Amino acid sequence: MNSAHQGLSTPKRSIGIVKAGLKRRQTKEKRFRFYSKLAVMLSLFFLVLLFSTIISRGYSAFWQTYIHLDIRLDAQSLGVDADELEALDETALVQADFAAPIKASLRALFPEATSRGDKRLLYSLASPGAAFDLRQRFVAEPAMIDKRVTLWLPANDSVDIFYKGHIDRALPENERNIKDKQVAWIDKLEKQGRIKQRFNTVFFSAGDSRNPEQAGIWGAVVGSFFTLLVTLSLSFPIGVAAALYLEAFAPQNRWTDLIEVNINNLAAVPSIVFGLLGLAVFINLFGMPRSAPLVGGLVLALMTLPTIIIASRAAIKSVPPSIVEASLGLGASPMQTTFFHTMPLAMPGILTGTIIGMAQALGESAPLLMIGMVAFIVDIPGGVFDPATALPVQIYLWAGSPERAFVERTSAAIMILLGFLILMNALAVVLRKRFERRW
Repeated sequence: MNSAHQGLSTPKRSIGIVKAGLKRRQTKEKRFRFYSKLAVMLSLFFLVLLFSTIISRGYSAFWQTYIHLDIRLDAQSLGVDADELEALDETALVQADFAAPIKASLRALFPEATSRGDKRLLYSLASPGAAFDLRQRFVAEPAMIDKRVTLWLPANDSVDIFYKGHIDRALPENERNIKDKQVAWIDKLEKQGRIKQRFNTVFFSAGDSRNPEQAGIWGAVVGSFFTLLVTLSLSFPIGVAAALYLEAFAPQNRWTDLIEVNINNLAAVPSIVFGLLGLAVFINLFGMPRSAPLVGGLVLALMTLPTIIIASRAAIKSVPPSIVEASLGLGASPMQTTFFHTMPLAMPGILTGTIIGMAQALGESAPLLMIGMVAFIVDIPGGVFDPATALPVQIYLWAGSPERAFVERTSAAIMILLGFLILMNALAVVLRKRFERRW
């Protein structure tokens, strides 16, 4: 009886052990799924927090505060000869004091500002660049001479920040960079309808400036364009050619194995190392100009090459061998097979990898800092040899500026950069979905 009882209880014990083990495994799987969902939710939370912080700080940069002034332009107020001014003589335009009519207009609006300190506070309501804007408008419309015109001129950065509500007027005067008298003048201007916010076209059309209200991203965008143009012109053909050779023509030996290992290692090298390489070779050895898109494009091409080679090799390898064998069997040469059969089928994957590599290059700042593209550049570059900066470097420069107005412009520039990166990655996804073939 004992042996029979033991024989019956052994399977029951085994089934119990299996059930207990299965229950523990299911519990672990549920816990793992919970942790996975929690990780995804945390990632989404921090992503939303990042984007909301950037947008909340940067959206106001797309608007700029302007002051409506009645200005009379004449030779006497500008301090130059009338005949030279009417002839738009360059010497007269350089010597003309276009800030004087602006100051006179402000004094007419607030005659109570009589002391030197009050006048200094009053004049600081308008941007230091307002005189340059007035000069540009006069050059474009010489008929303004000896006439009273009404113009919207940009306000100073502290006025702009205050009018947007970024400075609490309830704070004591010594704790804010705008004085009580200036606050009273701004309130009076608002009651008269002489101050308002307008779309900040300067932000999208100007280069860098020491004055936040005059600073724009167009110079950095053009610099990034020329830099990426050089990068694409070099990295795409060289990268695709290297991938074709390694995948279709290179013999399998230790030299090609060494090359493949080095390519994979280069893809993981920190980007600042490529900047040091560019500084040592392109600038110090070959004497190329610093802060030029040509050098920046060369450095970023070196950095992007491993990504393009790896992606291109993967795309070429994904083409079924049967297509290659059929082409060779019908009498095509290896070169014809590669360029007329393999390449067209692998091109969607190659383009996807190239776009992702270019998006990575667009967001890089460390290698560009090493080759001097951190310089203060006001003019818009006209070619790959002109001094320029790039959008990530412009963000870096503005982030280190002490003015409060540069904070919102930094966030706005980050929004523009993220927009470009999202568009490039979306284009890569669309190309992959549109042209990929499943074998």
